[in-house]
Amino acid sequence: MRLLLTGATGVAGLSIYRAALSDPAVTSITLLLRRSFPEWAVLPPNATEKTQTIIHSDYVSYSPDLASSLAQHDACIWAMGKASSGMSEADYTRLTYDYPMAFIKALRDAGAGAERKKGEEFRLVYISGEMADPTQTSRQMWARGRAENDLTAFADNTPGFAMHILRPGYFFPSKDYPADRTNQRGTVAHYVDRAMAPIYSTVLPSFYTPIDTLATVGVEVAKGHWKDVVLFRNKLIRELRGQS
Repeated sequence: MRLLLTGATGVAGLSIYRAALSDPAVTSITLLLRRSFPEWAVLPPNATEKTQTIIHSDYVSYSPDLASSLAQHDACIWAMGKASSGMSEADYTRLTYDYPMAFIKALRDAGAGAERKKGEEFRLVYISGEMADPTQTSRQMWARGRAENDLTAFADNTPGFAMHILRPGYFFPSKDYPADRTNQRGTVAHYVDRAMAPIYSTVLPSFYTPIDTLATVGVEVAKGHWKDVVLFRNKLIRELRGQS
């Protein structure tokens, strides 16, 4: 499988990238990034041979050549996102809605879904959040489910495309990679992680997603497992990895 990945420097994206590198069924990975991949990130030894990086600054616009190249892949995991704190509603909407919608439309126009048979569609795996509200009535901008709704409607009405939504609960950088916690979290968030992690993992497990679990399930969904499932809420994500 040829995989596209956005948000590869974030907490979810980096863990997904490592999982994809370690999966022999993923033959190649293309990272769509705004800037060069950071040197601090520890990766499996096969990263260079298995990865192509495309630096792209404008996620609402794709040249025909770029879109054609991206359309040659089999799936994309869209892990681009961040906390809404400190962002205007316009900027947050652009990040969480405009970007993925422009991306999937560019791939459609470039023929990504063309001639794909039932069960072999181009799969877009969108990393959302457990508290997303598909009714779009939440007063919290991060919880509104407009992107989920419109991306799903797009896939339903576009031959050759399939949409999957992952709604993890609270997650944080892996303890196995200390550099992740240093570089992906600010001072305040780092201390919040240290305080909240044991509470969520032991007292409120239904609101917590181990980052390795999210990464593994995300890659499996992109590979075409559980084809008929569109929405993977946190409870299901955990159950698929044998976690209650």
